Amino acid sequence: VQLQASGGGLVQAGGSLRLACVVSGDTISKYGMAWFRQAPGKEREIAARIWSGSSTRYVDSVKHRFAISRDVSKNTVYLQMNSLKPEDTAVYYCAADKDRASVWSFGTPSNYDYWGQGTLVTVSS
Repeated sequence: VQLQASGGGLVQAGGSLRLACVVSGDTISKYGMAWFRQAPGKEREIAARIWSGSSTRYVDSVKHRFAISRDVSKNTVYLQMNSLKPEDTAVYYCAADKDRASVWSFGTPSNYDYWGQGTLVTVSS
């Protein structure tokens, strides 16, 4: 299974971006999918997750601003990011697991089996 993330870039505070993660090698309908982010000097943290049944969870700092979704026909997962803030600046990674993560464990990077290469999002003030 390979994951290819894209869509990052430079945006002003208050702007929007949509990230995409194209998955090859298997169908995303079998997997839980997530977006993590890592800011300079900080640990990787979960931003959002979608389970195979389409339930979603978000870290508190992005709730009501970010939305994770998937298109099974395109084998692609998206992260729509609105009202962006400078503190959202980070490298964003998509990740997949075999839908095993619970609502208590979905934020742990080591629980994921596959990772994309990351895409940089820079939000200017």
